[in-house]
Amino acid sequence: MRTMTEDAFTEHRPLLFTIAYEMLGSAADAEDVLQESYLRWSAVDASTVEHPRAYLVRVVTRQALNHLRTVKARREEYVGTWLPEPIRTAPEAGEDVILAESVSMAMMLVLETLTPSERAVFVLHDVFGYTHGEIAASIGKAEVTVRQIAHRARRHVQARRRRFEPGSEATQEVVQRFLSAAATGEIQELMDLLAPDVVAISDGGGKVVAARKPVVGADDVARFVLGVLRTTTTTRTRVEPATYNGMPAARFLTDDALDWLVAFEIHEGRISALYGVRNPDKLHRADAVRAIDRGEPSHGNHDR
Repeated sequence: MRTMTEDAFTEHRPLLFTIAYEMLGSAADAEDVLQESYLRWSAVDASTVEHPRAYLVRVVTRQALNHLRTVKARREEYVGTWLPEPIRTAPEAGEDVILAESVSMAMMLVLETLTPSERAVFVLHDVFGYTHGEIAASIGKAEVTVRQIAHRARRHVQARRRRFEPGSEATQEVVQRFLSAAATGEIQELMDLLAPDVVAISDGGGKVVAARKPVVGADDVARFVLGVLRTTTTTRTRVEPATYNGMPAARFLTDDALDWLVAFEIHEGRISALYGVRNPDKLHRADAVRAIDRGEPSHGNHDR
């Protein structure tokens, strides 16, 4: 028989997972944080908590902050380019534009450049709409300090954020045309679908062959894609359209095993970035569709 404690945690789990994932960039780490948070929540008499969601958000935020500080060193030692662990999202995830942008590969990479406190404050305020006062209670800092952190983080993000179109039928069509051109080796058709300053970022984690540095420019990216397809796919490889991190994507499966995942950033009808994940440690957790949610926006969403 389910308890009040279990019901409250289950009800808010998509929101709690999304907060932890955006703070950590890893679904596995986010799940660890949720497990730790549930253990703390289960030790509390839920009937005495007036606002369970607010309480759980505070617990998850604190656990994610603790976890984030421990993984920073691990990321600095990562072999090659680090990309967030991809999460498979439902196609309708793109309907919430703020949420889709916040979990996109581009935004997650920007969030990686923030300090742990800046990341927590930006995610909670600008994505989830919590007030500076609510955030202060979650991270154990004075409200005036949180305001300063929020201003600094927002300025940093705005200077680095990339504009893109969330996954939709139109963006998936661009991806399909790109894949068709790649399959036939039509390099000019590929280049026509790429923005002049397109960038391709690959993550092999040092475990499989992948470009160690970003590839930039339509000509170089087109040739890079054709080279990867030539060396990593066989007659047993099939390609499936999907949505990951709120972005149109393609799954490359060989003998039904996922061995390459590419998420596409599209702006004004052209591909502006490709994010290719080949690290098997990240791919083996990428199949499950994740429920992500922002919950009901806080009443203080505009207290800037």
